[in-house]
Amino acid sequence: MDVLTAIHTRHSISKMKPDPVARELIQKLLEAGNDAPNHHRLRPWRFFVLTGAARERLGEVFVASQRDRQPDQPPEAYDKTRALPLRAPVVIAVAADKPTDDRTPEIENVCAVAAACENMLLAAHALGLGAIWRTGTWASEPKVKEFFGLTPDQPLLAFIYVGYEAEGNVAKERPGVEDRVMWME
Repeated sequence: MDVLTAIHTRHSISKMKPDPVARELIQKLLEAGNDAPNHHRLRPWRFFVLTGAARERLGEVFVASQRDRQPDQPPEAYDKTRALPLRAPVVIAVAADKPTDDRTPEIENVCAVAAACENMLLAAHALGLGAIWRTGTWASEPKVKEFFGLTPDQPLLAFIYVGYEAEGNVAKERPGVEDRVMWME
Protein backbone atom coordinates (compact mmCIF):
# COMPACT_ATOMS: atom_id res chain seq x y z
CA MET A 1 0.00 0.00 0.00
CA ASP A 2 1.48 3.36 -0.96
CA VAL A 3 1.61 6.09 1.66
CA LEU A 4 -1.09 8.32 0.15
CA THR A 5 -3.52 5.42 -0.07
CA ALA A 6 -2.75 4.55 3.54
CA ILE A 7 -3.33 8.14 4.65
CA HIS A 8 -6.60 8.52 2.76
CA THR A 9 -8.08 5.11 3.63
CA ARG A 10 -7.01 4.73 7.27
CA HIS A 11 -9.74 5.31 9.82
CA SER A 12 -10.16 4.61 13.50
CA ILE A 13 -11.26 1.07 14.27
CA SER A 14 -13.21 0.91 17.50
CA LYS A 15 -14.45 -2.69 17.26
CA MET A 16 -11.79 -5.39 17.20
CA LYS A 17 -11.67 -9.13 17.33
CA PRO A 18 -10.05 -10.70 20.42
CA ASP A 19 -7.60 -12.61 18.19
CA PRO A 20 -3.96 -12.17 19.25
CA VAL A 21 -1.62 -10.08 17.11
CA ALA A 22 1.78 -11.60 16.30
CA ARG A 23 4.68 -9.99 18.13
CA GLU A 24 6.45 -9.50 14.79
CA LEU A 25 3.60 -7.27 13.59
CA ILE A 26 3.66 -5.25 16.80
CA GLN A 27 7.42 -4.86 16.39
CA LYS A 28 6.83 -3.42 12.91
CA LEU A 29 4.48 -0.84 14.40
CA LEU A 30 7.07 0.13 17.00
CA GLU A 31 9.76 0.44 14.33
CA ALA A 32 7.46 2.66 12.27
CA GLY A 33 6.93 4.85 15.33
CA ASN A 34 10.66 4.97 15.93
CA ASP A 35 11.18 6.31 12.40
CA ALA A 36 9.17 9.48 13.12
CA PRO A 37 10.97 12.79 12.65
CA ASN A 38 12.48 14.27 15.78
CA HIS A 39 15.04 16.93 16.58
CA HIS A 40 18.61 15.93 17.40
CA ARG A 41 17.68 12.24 17.07
CA LEU A 42 16.52 12.25 20.66
CA ARG A 43 13.74 9.70 20.05
CA PRO A 44 11.61 11.26 22.84
CA TRP A 45 8.99 8.51 22.84
CA ARG A 46 8.34 5.71 25.27
CA PHE A 47 6.26 2.78 24.05
CA PHE A 48 4.57 0.45 26.54
CA VAL A 49 3.09 -2.65 24.90
CA LEU A 50 0.32 -4.28 26.91
CA THR A 51 -1.11 -7.67 26.06
CA GLY A 52 -2.82 -10.37 28.10
CA ALA A 53 -3.03 -9.74 31.84
CA ALA A 54 -1.16 -6.41 31.57
CA ARG A 55 -4.34 -4.94 30.04
CA GLU A 56 -6.30 -6.22 33.05
CA ARG A 57 -3.83 -4.57 35.43
CA LEU A 58 -4.21 -1.30 33.52
CA GLY A 59 -7.99 -1.65 33.87
CA GLU A 60 -7.57 -1.92 37.65
CA VAL A 61 -5.45 1.24 37.65
CA PHE A 62 -8.17 3.01 35.65
CA VAL A 63 -10.72 1.94 38.28
CA ALA A 64 -8.51 3.12 41.15
CA SER A 65 -8.18 6.51 39.44
CA GLN A 66 -11.91 6.69 38.81
CA ARG A 67 -12.65 5.89 42.47
CA ASP A 68 -10.42 8.79 43.50
CA ARG A 69 -12.37 11.18 41.26
CA GLN A 70 -15.83 9.61 41.51
CA PRO A 71 -16.11 7.56 44.71
CA ASP A 72 -19.89 7.20 44.55
CA GLN A 73 -20.20 5.45 41.21
CA PRO A 74 -22.27 2.26 40.97
CA PRO A 75 -20.33 -1.00 40.51
CA GLU A 76 -21.37 -1.16 36.83
CA ALA A 77 -19.49 2.09 36.13
CA TYR A 78 -16.30 0.62 37.56
CA ASP A 79 -16.85 -2.60 35.61
CA LYS A 80 -17.15 -0.59 32.39
CA THR A 81 -13.95 1.29 33.19
CA ARG A 82 -12.13 -1.92 34.09
CA ALA A 83 -12.98 -3.34 30.64
CA LEU A 84 -11.65 -0.39 28.64
CA PRO A 85 -8.15 -1.82 28.03
CA LEU A 86 -9.73 -5.10 26.93
CA ARG A 87 -11.28 -3.54 23.79
CA ALA A 88 -8.33 -4.81 21.75
CA PRO A 89 -5.75 -7.56 22.19
CA VAL A 90 -2.92 -5.00 22.20
CA VAL A 91 -2.69 -1.58 23.82
CA ILE A 92 0.35 0.57 23.15
CA ALA A 93 0.65 3.43 25.60
CA VAL A 94 2.84 6.22 24.27
CA ALA A 95 4.55 8.87 26.39
CA ALA A 96 6.93 11.74 25.69
CA ASP A 97 10.20 12.39 27.45
CA LYS A 98 10.68 15.78 29.03
CA PRO A 99 13.48 17.74 27.31
CA THR A 100 16.85 17.32 28.95
CA ASP A 101 18.53 20.37 27.43
CA ASP A 102 17.69 23.86 26.20
CA ARG A 103 17.97 22.94 22.51
CA THR A 104 14.58 21.23 22.44
CA PRO A 105 11.37 22.89 23.59
CA GLU A 106 8.88 20.48 25.14
CA ILE A 107 6.40 21.01 22.30
CA GLU A 108 8.94 19.54 19.84
CA ASN A 109 9.10 16.32 21.84
CA VAL A 110 5.31 16.17 22.05
CA CYS A 111 4.98 16.76 18.30
CA ALA A 112 7.59 14.10 17.54
CA VAL A 113 5.73 11.60 19.71
CA ALA A 114 2.45 12.47 17.98
CA ALA A 115 4.18 11.81 14.65
CA ALA A 116 5.33 8.45 16.00
CA CYS A 117 1.73 7.63 16.91
CA GLU A 118 0.52 8.50 13.42
CA ASN A 119 3.28 6.38 11.88
CA MET A 120 2.08 3.44 13.97
CA LEU A 121 -1.54 3.97 12.94
CA LEU A 122 -0.59 4.08 9.26
CA ALA A 123 1.65 1.02 9.63
CA ALA A 124 -1.17 -0.89 11.34
CA HIS A 125 -3.49 -0.06 8.45
CA ALA A 126 -0.89 -1.09 5.87
CA LEU A 127 -0.37 -4.41 7.71
CA GLY A 128 -4.09 -5.21 7.75
CA LEU A 129 -4.61 -4.34 11.40
CA GLY A 130 -7.18 -2.06 12.93
CA ALA A 131 -6.11 0.66 15.34
CA ILE A 132 -7.54 3.60 17.22
CA TRP A 133 -5.80 6.38 19.16
CA ARG A 134 -7.47 7.16 22.47
CA THR A 135 -6.51 9.30 25.43
CA GLY A 136 -9.29 10.57 27.65
CA THR A 137 -9.02 11.33 31.32
CA TRP A 138 -6.71 8.39 31.85
CA ALA A 139 -3.79 10.01 30.04
CA SER A 140 -3.46 12.66 32.75
CA GLU A 141 -4.23 10.54 35.81
CA PRO A 142 -1.32 10.32 38.30
CA LYS A 143 -1.97 6.63 39.07
CA VAL A 144 -1.91 5.75 35.40
CA LYS A 145 1.35 7.61 34.88
CA GLU A 146 2.80 5.89 37.94
CA PHE A 147 1.76 2.50 36.49
CA PHE A 148 4.01 3.23 33.51
CA GLY A 149 6.83 4.65 35.62
CA LEU A 150 6.28 8.16 34.30
CA THR A 151 6.74 11.37 36.25
CA PRO A 152 3.58 13.37 37.06
CA ASP A 153 4.56 16.07 34.53
CA GLN A 154 5.53 13.65 31.76
CA PRO A 155 3.03 13.70 28.89
CA LEU A 156 1.14 10.48 28.18
CA LEU A 157 -0.13 11.10 24.68
CA ALA A 158 -1.87 7.97 23.54
CA PHE A 159 -3.37 4.60 24.15
CA ILE A 160 -3.24 2.97 20.73
CA TYR A 161 -5.57 -0.01 20.62
CA VAL A 162 -4.49 -2.57 18.01
CA GLY A 163 -6.14 -5.71 16.69
CA TYR A 164 -7.97 -7.20 13.77
CA GLU A 165 -11.06 -5.30 12.69
CA ALA A 166 -14.39 -6.78 13.74
CA GLU A 167 -17.61 -6.22 11.84
CA GLY A 168 -19.62 -3.12 12.57
CA ASN A 169 -17.00 -0.39 12.11
CA VAL A 170 -18.11 2.53 9.99
CA ALA A 171 -15.64 4.89 8.37
CA LYS A 172 -16.84 8.46 8.72
CA GLU A 173 -16.33 10.77 5.77
CA ARG A 174 -13.72 13.37 6.53
CA PRO A 175 -14.36 17.02 5.74
CA GLY A 176 -12.28 18.64 3.01
CA VAL A 177 -9.31 20.89 3.61
CA GLU A 178 -10.61 23.93 1.71
CA ASP A 179 -11.79 25.88 4.75
CA ARG A 180 -8.47 25.28 6.55
CA VAL A 181 -6.11 26.66 3.90
CA MET A 182 -5.00 30.16 3.02
CA TRP A 183 -2.78 30.39 -0.05
CA MET A 184 -0.24 33.19 0.29
CA GLU A 185 1.95 34.42 -2.56
